[in-house]
Formats: sequence, C-alpha cells, structure tokens
Amino acid sequence: MPTITIRTTALSTVERRAIAVRLTRWFAEHDSDRRHVVVRFERTEEGTVFVGGLPIEALPHEDEGLHHASVVCCVSVGRDEAFYEELAAVLADSLGMTTGTPFFYLEFRPTPKESVYFGAEGRLRRADATLRGNR
Repeated sequence: MPTITIRTTALSTVERRAIAVRLTRWFAEHDSDRRHVVVRFERTEEGTVFVGGLPIEALPHEDEGLHHASVVCCVSVGRDEAFYEELAAVLADSLGMTTGTPFFYLEFRPTPKESVYFGAEGRLRRADATLRGNR
C-alpha cells in the first residue's frame, strides 16, 4: 500500500523509472507487495512553489544535483523509526540530493490499511482484507 508522491522539476522517463524501480525494490525488501507500491511524479512549474516568500527556483543551487523536491509517503501504520530513517535516505539518494540542494521536504503519512481501497475488475477491496501480512 505504500504510495509516494514526488513533486520536483521535470525528470526524464528513464529517471522516473529508475527511481520507481529502486523504491519498489526497497519496499519489497521491507515486507510490501511490489504490486501495491505506487510512485507518482508531479512536475512543479516555475512560480508554483514558494519558500520564505521567494519562488523556489530563485534559491541558490551550487551543483548539478537535485535543486528541489517535495515528497509525501503514505505508508502503513506501525513502521518504526529505523524504517523511516532508511526510507528517507533512499528517497534523498534516489532523487540526487546533494549538499548543494537548497530545498528537500519529506513527509510521512502513516495510513491505516482500513483507510485504503484497491480497485480491480470493477470491485473495490479494503487493503486490510487484501494485504494479508503485507505493509
């Protein structure tokens, strides 16, 4: 049931796929069914994100790494601090965060399985009934 929404500047299809595959594999190694890992990319357009009253693109950027990203991860309730720490590091590395990255925001939203539904073949099923033991 993990769902990751990544908002950043334009990434190529190859870059998005590499990030999605890496995250899916990571979640599979941490008791999640890879078929339920959703990675969504949303491009931020100029003038749509402001930090401290300034457009994010005005923040100084010192290298070729990531300029900015905002990431929201919905994961099942009950994950420990080590899980969050490791996932945060994997996300930052996957997106190319460096010491020159001026803005990186990551929010975890623990979500109860009974609050998630999957639809297939015209039927909705709650995640807690579908994900036997998976997170």
